[in-house]
Amino acid sequence: YEAGADVIHGTALGAGERAGNAPLDQTLVNLSLMGVISNDLTSLNEYMRKAHEYVEVALPHNYPVFGEDAFETGTGVHASAVIKAMKKGDSWLADRVYSGVPAGDFGLQQVIRIGHMSGRSNVLHWLERNGYDADDGLVAHMFEIAKSQRRMMTDDEVHSAIAEYRGSNS
Repeated sequence: YEAGADVIHGTALGAGERAGNAPLDQTLVNLSLMGVISNDLTSLNEYMRKAHEYVEVALPHNYPVFGEDAFETGTGVHASAVIKAMKKGDSWLADRVYSGVPAGDFGLQQVIRIGHMSGRSNVLHWLERNGYDADDGLVAHMFEIAKSQRRMMTDDEVHSAIAEYRGSNS
């Protein structure tokens, strides 16, 4: 409004791009973060998923805010701070301790993964959230496997490693 604009022409994942059309999702996120709008944007993630499905345009894993990787961490110190805030029931802090964009404002949440830079808290948190008893042997096994990776493990890889551990210790 300050410069005289009263309408935004936007795109969904770039579909409909012509000169001057902005990504609608990123425009709304930025307007919200700047305090220009106060709309409830918790359904924006669903809009992005539907745009991806219907327009058949990829939603890259590293896409700002709505990509699969946007709010995940596998780094020990980051995860530990987020987990501590979550355990205290402070979702506001969990959303902001290592992120300039609060996931909850957009219908999303912080995701703790296991990888080569993870700490013990990552492993414990992942196991607990996925319904596993976190005995010392399993935690040590998962920690060892995580440290041998050069990336974050997928959930399927973690489940397989747990099954492998349980099979060798039965």
